[in-house]
Amino acid sequence: MSEQQKTVRIDRRAILKGGTAVAAVGALSGVFGASSSARAKEETPPRPHIVYIVSDDQGWRDAGFNGSPDIRTPNLDKLARGGAVFDQFYALPMCTPSRATLMTGRYPFRYGLQTGVIPSGGDYGLALDEYLLPQALSDAGYRTAMVGKWHLGHARREFWPRQRGFDSYYGPLVGEIDHFRHASHGVVDWYRDNTLLHEDGYDTDLFGAEAVKIIRGHDKTTPLFLYLAFTAPHTPYQAPKPWLDAYADISDESRRAYAAQISSMDDAIGKVVAALEESGLRQNTLIVFHSDNGGTRSAMFAGESAVKGELPPNNGVYRDGKGTLYEGGTRVAGFANWPGAVQAGHVKGPVHIADMFPTLAALAGAKTDKAKPMDGVNVWGAVAKGEASPRTEVVYNIEPYRVGVRQGDLKLIWAPILPGKLELYDLADDPSETKNLAAANPQQVEKLQKRAEQLSKEAIPPLLIGQMIKTTFSAPPSTPQGDAPAPTAPKNASKGFLSDLERADD
Repeated sequence: MSEQQKTVRIDRRAILKGGTAVAAVGALSGVFGASSSARAKEETPPRPHIVYIVSDDQGWRDAGFNGSPDIRTPNLDKLARGGAVFDQFYALPMCTPSRATLMTGRYPFRYGLQTGVIPSGGDYGLALDEYLLPQALSDAGYRTAMVGKWHLGHARREFWPRQRGFDSYYGPLVGEIDHFRHASHGVVDWYRDNTLLHEDGYDTDLFGAEAVKIIRGHDKTTPLFLYLAFTAPHTPYQAPKPWLDAYADISDESRRAYAAQISSMDDAIGKVVAALEESGLRQNTLIVFHSDNGGTRSAMFAGESAVKGELPPNNGVYRDGKGTLYEGGTRVAGFANWPGAVQAGHVKGPVHIADMFPTLAALAGAKTDKAKPMDGVNVWGAVAKGEASPRTEVVYNIEPYRVGVRQGDLKLIWAPILPGKLELYDLADDPSETKNLAAANPQQVEKLQKRAEQLSKEAIPPLLIGQMIKTTFSAPPSTPQGDAPAPTAPKNASKGFLSDLERADD
């Protein structure tokens, strides 16, 4: 162990154990000298407050800091300019898998959340034997608060945020709600802690106000972890009239509402930052922002709301979008900002959402020995100091019918179910994934296939497919009763769940 590593451990004990450890550090300063002690303080900042912000289905280019031509995000842009922008931040292709990976530091195929999302009628959730990020931070002395969308299980109370490590919770449990009525399929889904609320207001405004309230009431001598998970700009595309009017120049109705949702969210984030500044917390607060997956380009993945016409998200040069294994579905906009601790610039190399648990835990001095083996790695050097990312592999997803694995710059997408599909891309040369190199590189394909097969042996079956089978085979007969006509599927019903997903990224 290096002397620097020893110093870091000592400083963290000092914070956690108080006077005894402080005395130990003082004694050691006599051994190593005053200059060494001063250097240790510079290298090891105090444990930060953490404000972790996630947007919902936001397109990669739909922020000013990524060059949006029409959507204004001044608050996000200011944070991005002063922080480290992720050029290769990877999430999972859909909401539930991404959020589960953030909470566990583990790929979702390890606990059955790799496929689709937990539907409104779903009775399953994130495995209860997983040790989550808020639990680790709480055990390390943090106050943990969650505001916004959960989407990791709602059918049983033990799946809910308050039972999974958060000291407080405010928001919806399911994946999609009406932004004004706070309801899914007509059922209100809006909670404070474990209590159902009936409350008026636009959800983005309410999330921002709640986050501000938490910050203003927080005792700054206790470290804070605030997980702020917006529902914007997920469907349905809705926004208050003043924000819609601000984009009167956008003729497409969906794009106008989508842009208004993002600007409303940006405004709420600006108020959160202002509250941090007013409360004297800003200088020692790490703010992380990213989307949970790429912007939606296919109506199949738009959620449970009806959509029409061209879908509004813009993923820039990246192919396709939400629900697919292409870059447009998995490479998301994001940054990290901590004044004086994170250098302004760009993060070099890939960072995966699984990396955030071990990275934040290390900063917080939190132990992870209760957690199962993580797929994430500590990427703080890449985020804060511009060092190369230690991550050499990206697992896009492992499912029974498709996989995506990247090593170095080579990325394999493989759909093994007939008629089958093999795609190999060199992302350094072709980030838009237009040139399939599989036929010309059989050895590289075989290597990545073997890696995918190895990972698939560690997977458990997707819980969503099990739920669908159970629901289908427990349904009453569809036989016509008397003179009643036979039931027909809705016009927008999928012809086949698996066949749609298998070919969704063709």
